[in-house]
Amino acid sequence: MKLIIINGPNLNLLGIREKELYGKDSFETYFEQLTLKFPNHNIEFYQSNIEGEIINKLHEVGFSYNGIILNAGAYTHTSLAIADALAAIKTPVVEVHITNIYKREKIRHKSLIAPHCTGSISGFGIKSYELAVRSFL
Repeated sequence: MKLIIINGPNLNLLGIREKELYGKDSFETYFEQLTLKFPNHNIEFYQSNIEGEIINKLHEVGFSYNGIILNAGAYTHTSLAIADALAAIKTPVVEVHITNIYKREKIRHKSLIAPHCTGSISGFGIKSYELAVRSFL
């Protein structure tokens, strides 16, 4: 199975920013552990703080991969362009958030990308990614 995790803005700062919300581990450290849990699957990782680069990656993998795990960060709540890209591709997408977006600021309660995803996982910390991987198996 070929999966890709796509992380959006500020997620490159995991382990550094707001540790009480996002934890103390970098995503790279977590990703190494995650891939060891699923040795028979090809799991890739991509991160960008730039909306257009995320859209380009979705176009690139959205017709050939078995699944996309997308944490669009704040773009979840603001980007019609990413929502449109998700509507255009064929690969199933699971929306992931480390924090429970419904316990945060009201603007974070609305996801523009959720209608184009097979499911959403939020609030389980960095383990949300593992839950998303398991949803494809």
